[in-house]
Amino acid sequence: METIIDFFTHLTNPEWIMRYGGLYIVVLIVFIETGFPFGFFLPGDSLLFIAGMVIANALSPFDVQFLNLLYWIVLIATAGTLGNFMGYWLGKKSEALLFERKDNFFFKKKYLLQAKEFYDKKGGGAIILARFLPIVRTFAPLVAGMVKMGRRKFSFYNITGSFLWAATIVTAGFLMGENMWAKQNLEKILIGIVMITTVPVLIKMLISKRKKPRIKTIAG
Repeated sequence: METIIDFFTHLTNPEWIMRYGGLYIVVLIVFIETGFPFGFFLPGDSLLFIAGMVIANALSPFDVQFLNLLYWIVLIATAGTLGNFMGYWLGKKSEALLFERKDNFFFKKKYLLQAKEFYDKKGGGAIILARFLPIVRTFAPLVAGMVKMGRRKFSFYNITGSFLWAATIVTAGFLMGENMWAKQNLEKILIGIVMITTVPVLIKMLISKRKKPRIKTIAG
């Protein structure tokens, strides 16, 4: 457990990221977070913001910052797109297995049910909106696969959402990347990002619990 905590601590350190694999670590983590149920605890939003700051202070693989920004946005968005396709496929193939599976550290059925409820309310647009919500973005493609959303329709929402998510958060980090205040207060900024993206989800969960003490399963 201590090793896992240390790893997450390092993920908020731009220097460590560049020293151990660079932004390709970010690309891999985005794929895992959006593609597999156990990836729900990975810090996607914070990581993308840090990636933007790193891009602003590095000239790799191009010597022009704008090209670097565009390159990494496309790469990160592609990883998010492929991750969601993986989640969609898993949802299609393992519907019964996922709902019968017991909870453990890497899988929480309640998150799957919450994503199902979110999908029921927002429809296909949930795939786009879920990109900006921790935990929900991991389970939304699984739900889309379970309810047999059409592949073309899912592809449209998946690609659109992934590029919007990567472009907005990475660009925000990029614009703050050379700001001295931002560098000195990175931890506060990351906490703010977590609060902005997480609090709405927590409020929704509390409201849902008061209105609906029992959550319907996909069979209902």
